[in-house]
This record gives sequence, structure tokens and C-alpha cells, in this order.
Amino acid sequence: MKNTSVKITGVLLLLLFWICASATAAWAEIRLLTLDQALQIAAERNRDIQKAREYIAWARGKYVEERAAAFPQLTAISYIARDRDESQEIYGLNMADPVNKQTAQISLTQPLFTWGQVSAAVKAAKVGLKSADEQLRLYQQASQRDVAAAFYDVLLMRDLHLLAQQNMEQKKRHLIEVRKKYAEGVATDYDVLAAEVTVENSRPDVIRTESQIRIAQDRLRFHLALDDDIEVTGNLDVVIRPEKTYEESIALAKDRRPDLADMKYRISMSRELVTIASTQNKPRLDLKGTYGWNRLEQGEGQGKGVVWSAGIYLTYPLFDGLRTKGRVDQANSELRRLQLDEAKLIDMMSMEIRESISAVQEAAEVVRSISGTVTQAERLLAMAEKGYELGIKTRLDVEDAELNLQQARNNLSRARRDYLVARVHLDWVTGVLGEKLFDHRDS
Repeated sequence: MKNTSVKITGVLLLLLFWICASATAAWAEIRLLTLDQALQIAAERNRDIQKAREYIAWARGKYVEERAAAFPQLTAISYIARDRDESQEIYGLNMADPVNKQTAQISLTQPLFTWGQVSAAVKAAKVGLKSADEQLRLYQQASQRDVAAAFYDVLLMRDLHLLAQQNMEQKKRHLIEVRKKYAEGVATDYDVLAAEVTVENSRPDVIRTESQIRIAQDRLRFHLALDDDIEVTGNLDVVIRPEKTYEESIALAKDRRPDLADMKYRISMSRELVTIASTQNKPRLDLKGTYGWNRLEQGEGQGKGVVWSAGIYLTYPLFDGLRTKGRVDQANSELRRLQLDEAKLIDMMSMEIRESISAVQEAAEVVRSISGTVTQAERLLAMAEKGYELGIKTRLDVEDAELNLQQARNNLSRARRDYLVARVHLDWVTGVLGEKLFDHRDS
């Protein structure tokens, strides 16, 4: 009997140890994040940001490629060959004998004048580097916008879930109170049944908001490119502050918006491409030279020695079937298209800034008004509950007060979330979102 007791105790201890270890492992896999930590993770792991960094690497390679056209091009050639031309036999010459050749040469080509083609290509590639930097800024700011909005969504769903739980617990307390009154004979079966139905009707909100928390967390994990489970820490407390005017915001956007800066760089590149296209039928000068060693053997004769040549070559395409004209027309059309895109982007910026300023002002007004409403609704519920205990208020009065408080708290949480997201979006449309983390102009 004693051995059996020891075995059972050992099994229970092992089971307890396994449960604790499993709980510890599960807890270790959950990452607790603040907003700043989430933004930092996104800056390192976000897929779009990684793609933008790869584009910068590509643009740097393109710049090196285009710059190479301005440098001397050196080529080494070496070969061994054997030639025979039997057609020479009709003359009875020794030239009909096979010829053995051994050659080693180095050739050089240096552009001297290309009518601006090489310099335009180098300028375009250099501007392309700046364009790539602005695209990186664009994706960094977009990542900050999405991560911040997803983070605030998690906080909102968490608050709504807590409010739903509090609402259900409050209705359970009311059910207990009704059952007490029923036992005392001052409540009916109808009152008890109604209270039970009210409790069950509050349960779906708890289940629904719990599911919405998981959905919001999954969306945040997507923006962070994380596989681990995450939990956020923070709250939706806000401090209302004055915002910039439309005139200040549009001026800031024209100076800081990365997509507008990228568009300007693209227009500059397009102008260089027009220059490159227009030079295709223009003359160019190149310095060309070779230096090497040859050895020839034919029959009993042989010769060997140094060979070299040097010269300046002029190339002038006299007629290319109007190919150059077609390329110039295409390049000019692309330039005008980009200029139209720039004008459209500025118009869109203006609309986005007006909408963002209105959204911030609207959310701020809602936060101010709802904050006082929550306090009043809490007092109203306390008065209704006290009156119900004294028998001067009905159950319907209490339920109305509960509903008003629930709506006021939900509206306040949503308004705070909307204000925070609207502030983030205003920084996004003015091009200054996260500049402390990602300001390329300070590098």
C-alpha cells in the first residue's frame, strides 16, 4: 500500500512538472511588445522595407554599370590558329601552305566625345540612387502607419473585450440580486428568467471581442513578419494637441513627402533619357588602340614580333530609318506622363491632407464630448442600482443605465483609437511619420 502511494505521488509530481514546463514554454513563445518595439521590429523585418533595400542595391549596381561607359575598356585577346587557303594553289604560290598563328594582344577603347550620351547615362543612374532612397523612406513610413494602426486596433479590441466581460459580470450580479429577491418573495419568475436571458445575451460580445483580439494580433504579426505569438502592452490614453493648419501641412508635404520626391527624381531621370535617345544619330569620337605580339609560320618561313595600332575613330550614323526620332518621341511622351503624374499627386496630397485634418479634428471633438458622457453614465448607473435596491427603480431603469454606460465606454475607446490613428495618418500624408527613426537626410 505504501509503495502504491509513493508511485502515485511520483506520477503526480511528474505530471505537475510537465504541466509547469509546458506552461513556461508556451509563455516564453509569446512576445510582449510596446509600440516602439513593434515599430523597430517592422523597420528590420517588414517585407516591403527589405524589398526597398534590395532595390537600392540594384540602383547602386546600375550606377556602377552606367559609369563604366566613361572609363577605358581594356580587353585581352590570345589565340593559336592554323589556316589554309587552297584557292591560292592556282597561282603556284607558297601562300597555299598552311599558316600557323600565335597572337596575344591588349586592346583599349576610350570614348572621347559622345554628344552627352555617357554623361547623361551617369547622371540618370546617380538620380536613380536618390529615387531608391525615397522609395525606401516611402515603405518605411507606410510600415509605420500600418503597424501603428494595427497596434491600436489590438488595444481597442482588448478594451472592448474587457468592457464586454465587465458588462457580463455586472449582469451576473444582477441575476444574483434578483434570485435573492425571488427567495424573499419580492420578485417573480419572470424577473429571474429575464435576468438569466440578459446574462446569456451578453456572452456573445465576450466571445466575439476575444476572437477580434486574435484577428487584430494576427494582422499586427503580418506587418511585423513574425511567426511568434505576440501580446501588446499600452493603452489608448490620448492627449489632444493643436494641429498644423492646411497651409502649413501642404507646405510640409511638398518638402517631405517621399513619393513626391521620388516623382521629381523620376522626372529628372526621364529628362536624361531624352538626352540619351537624341544622341543615337549624332557623331561620336573614340580612341582605340591595340598592342601585342604575333608569330606566323608558313612552310619553311616564320616571323614574329610586336604589333600595335592606335587611332581616333569618328562614327556618324547617317541614316537609321528614323529609329532615333521614334525613341526621342517615346522619351518625351514618358517625360510628359511623369509630369502629369506629379501634378495629379500634388492634387491628391491636397485632398488627403484636408481629409486627415478633418479626421483628427472630428476624433478630438468626439473624445472630448464622450469623456464627460462616461462619467455621467457611471453616476447614472450607480443611482439606478441604488434605487433598484430600495425598490424605487425598476429593472428596466437599471438595464437602460447599463446600456448607456456600455455604449459610452465603447464609444470612448473607439474615439481614442480613431484619434490616434488619424494623427498617424496625418503625419503619413505630410511625409514626416517616423522621421526620427528613418530620416535619411540626417545620414
